[in-house]
Amino acid sequence: MVQKAQTEVSEHTNSEDMKSAELVSAVGETGDEERKFPSFEGIKEDLQTLRLISPAYAGREGELTAVLQYVYQAILFGEMGKEEFSREVMKIAVSEMRHLEILGTLITKLGAPPLYTACPPYPVGYFSASCVNYSRQPRSMLSADVCAEENAIFAYERILCRVKDARVSEIIQRILDDERKHLKTFNALLSKI
Repeated sequence: MVQKAQTEVSEHTNSEDMKSAELVSAVGETGDEERKFPSFEGIKEDLQTLRLISPAYAGREGELTAVLQYVYQAILFGEMGKEEFSREVMKIAVSEMRHLEILGTLITKLGAPPLYTACPPYPVGYFSASCVNYSRQPRSMLSADVCAEENAIFAYERILCRVKDARVSEIIQRILDDERKHLKTFNALLSKI
């Protein structure tokens, strides 16, 4: 009985490992995984830094909004028969999911649970999917994405100017580098319409 349970756990773990490998492979195709993310080691509770970072996690223009918007668009592009656009936008969505995970972990290290709010640890101002741009015209969709990435770049640059912990800065810089790549990709897609 114990052996059967261990086998089932092992099979599930192997299945989950394969899914993770596929996800990493998909993200790697965007070039975002060329460099690993810096370690969280040594990051301690810091409410000031927490307040700076939280809007990038689940604020109106944060990573959660980006994930939902890009998945929405990837589905629409697929339905329009624009497979290249669908694939590229989904790759960026997966990268933004990684950023969401990184920021959620960072928020936890800084002293709050990773609530989907722009102001943890307070359970107020929860995220709303009304923040997502629901355009359905390809040019409008990609223009909204360019704008979103420009806003993300500006927000992360602002965070970098104010964060005092070098380890946190390294993590934010790594995310910022990805956002700059995303902006280039969206501009390239927009030029194809």
